Amino acid sequence: MKTWLAAALLTGLAIVHTAGAAETSRLDEVLKSGKLRVCMTGDYKPFTYFKTDNTFEGMDVDLAQSLAKALGVEAQFVKTTWSTLMEDFLAKCDMAMGGVSVTLDRQKKVSFAVSHMLDGKAAIARCTDTQKFQSLAQIDRPTTRAIFNPGGTNERFARANFKQAQLVLHPDNVTIFQQIVDGKADIMVTDASETLWQAKQHPELCPVNPDKPLQFAEKAFMLPRADVAFKEYVDAWMHMLKATGDYDRIFNKWLH
Repeated sequence: MKTWLAAALLTGLAIVHTAGAAETSRLDEVLKSGKLRVCMTGDYKPFTYFKTDNTFEGMDVDLAQSLAKALGVEAQFVKTTWSTLMEDFLAKCDMAMGGVSVTLDRQKKVSFAVSHMLDGKAAIARCTDTQKFQSLAQIDRPTTRAIFNPGGTNERFARANFKQAQLVLHPDNVTIFQQIVDGKADIMVTDASETLWQAKQHPELCPVNPDKPLQFAEKAFMLPRADVAFKEYVDAWMHMLKATGDYDRIFNKWLH
């Protein structure tokens, strides 16, 4: 009986060991390939911007370069759109970065690294009009032209919250704020961090209560679902980046 039990235990351990050895992580694949493939839209300043020379710049570009350096690999950026972000990430990338918000809908298909920024939705309008748009109720009126870009959380917020306002779909997130300056729209609700950035680029525009967002949201990096080893590495890197002050240096470069 003891012999049989010992044999059974050894067989069980062998099976567990074999199963564990067979498990692979995207972390191993990245290290083996020497490349960290990062999906980003390139249209969301200050997090990501695709320049005319076909290169990316922005806060999350700097963070991706930092992570790649820690891994000892090269960061390889893959241009996508908000409408095709999920599809492209699953097919072509190891991570998705560039101001990506954590949502329960996205969480059905992917995982996220630890959140590195709180960033709810806030409005931005011409500075002469901000007093008219102090609340959702004030925004959601038939005379208001609320503009948004397609495919992401901005569109979902607009369609879910504006039932009376005129919805204006604009396909280019880079030029969308100029539409407000030019009087072709009245307001846009986007991430509070973006309203602060765009107000610097367009002095005619002012954020509306960015310190009191209309909706809670967090920024985080999109990762493959159920890949514990990869997530643990990215989370540890972010923890160290914040502890050393390197995260603040990158943040302040782009958002202060």
